[in-house]
Amino acid sequence: MKLRPATGLELHDLDVPDPGLLPFAAGSFDAIGPLSRADFPHRHSFYELAYVVAGSGTHVIDLVEHRIEPPTLYAVLPGQVHRWSGAGRLDGWVLLFNEDFLHRHPEDLALIRSLATGPAIRPDRREHREMVGLLRELTSEHEAGLDGGLGVLQALLHVLLVRALRAARGRGTPAATPWTAGHPLATRFARLIAEADRTDRSVLALARELGVSAGYLHEVVKEATGRTPARLIREQQTLEAKRLLTTTDMTIRQVSAAAGFSDPAYFCRFFRREVGRTPGEFREKAG
Repeated sequence: MKLRPATGLELHDLDVPDPGLLPFAAGSFDAIGPLSRADFPHRHSFYELAYVVAGSGTHVIDLVEHRIEPPTLYAVLPGQVHRWSGAGRLDGWVLLFNEDFLHRHPEDLALIRSLATGPAIRPDRREHREMVGLLRELTSEHEAGLDGGLGVLQALLHVLLVRALRAARGRGTPAATPWTAGHPLATRFARLIAEADRTDRSVLALARELGVSAGYLHEVVKEATGRTPARLIREQQTLEAKRLLTTTDMTIRQVSAAAGFSDPAYFCRFFRREVGRTPGEFREKAG
């Protein structure tokens, strides 16, 4: 992995030495490196699955603290802010990949989003054995680098995601997301509004980028999620502002711009309406 600056937070990229390879990495926390256990707030340009089989502490994802109780599977989306807090003896597997890696199974985008926005996955003994077997096979296949390995890795990842979602539903805590069975356009819309460096999150601009009319985008997203595109954009802007207010020392004006507002005064009114506190009050309370 490598770092590049981004709106007051470190942004981690996958650094693949061979440009002919799709960005993908699999291995233990030790094999991936110290950034896999980063204890400072940061975000990625890629997807991460972390299966923790040993350790203690807390995994903080977008201001939500998850106590580490192995075995647990965590999913982190591009743009989400996370860190490992007070993590001791952390062990398990880490998978890192970008969206291009999922081209054979595009439905996996919705599966990952479902896992990432729901509770952490804590499998039972049988499910744990299955996940360990899949992760060992994924790691071995990745390290072998044999002909046809890409298709095998994509298939194994798909199986892992499906079984993880089954485990979530089996615990009676299905992943809490409106995107699970949605239209592919709705999933693409969700990805666009979550991009950390996006400032123009207007429905019209996003519809244009997606190659559809604003009316059609409204219809598809409302059908898939139960919420309008404008509502989801406001929720994403609020979340981005919360992230930056609590994990950076950016000024309110800088946070306003990063969240997509050209007028800081309007941003403050918007934030108070959505959260019930001014940005300054929210930062002080969170600190």
